Amino acid sequence: MHSYRRAATRSAARGLPRTLLACAPLMAVLALSACNRPPAEETAGRAAPSAQDQIERGRLLVAGGGCHDCHTPKKFGPMGPEPDMDVSLSGHPESVGVLQPFNQGSDNVWTTHTNDHLTAWSGAWGVSFAANITPDQNTGIGIWTEDMFINAIREGKHMGTARPILPPMPWQQYRELPDDDLKAIFAYLKSIKPIANRVPVPLDPSGKPIEEPQ
Repeated sequence: MHSYRRAATRSAARGLPRTLLACAPLMAVLALSACNRPPAEETAGRAAPSAQDQIERGRLLVAGGGCHDCHTPKKFGPMGPEPDMDVSLSGHPESVGVLQPFNQGSDNVWTTHTNDHLTAWSGAWGVSFAANITPDQNTGIGIWTEDMFINAIREGKHMGTARPILPPMPWQQYRELPDDDLKAIFAYLKSIKPIANRVPVPLDPSGKPIEEPQ
């Protein structure tokens, strides 16, 4: 999942350094993961959660983990940008197109920038675009399996085996979640409305795609 999370949305206007934002997704997700989880000895012999319970837990983890901050495009009103839930988790809008790396000059210490949707991020690595993580078959994760999703988070690889997952997606923190939580997140993502939205492939620092565009 590409992205900084809810902390980035609240803090970008204040100009806080990226290093101060990096811990926020981890704290939110791990805190939520720990909520209402009884000790192991109390769960022995307990029936597995229903499919609906798993989906609901996944919804809470996605919301509490700040996934909407980057993967959901924004709509703009009097209070500024807020997630546009009509296109929930569909990633960088195809209509916005490919954005070239931000050129800030060599004497500027602020080297990471984002667009107003928080779906495109420019930094030392190039440009990354928040992925479409709805279950659309052609442009989202419709063809992904549960194992592919878990491997992607554990290994930091697109589809579990391909190119690296780039900043600001904090996969290094999400990989600390137990399998049951990652499975719940995947179950929720597979249950939501599929949205056709083809996200550009990432760019290298020179502005060239790091792989062949789809």
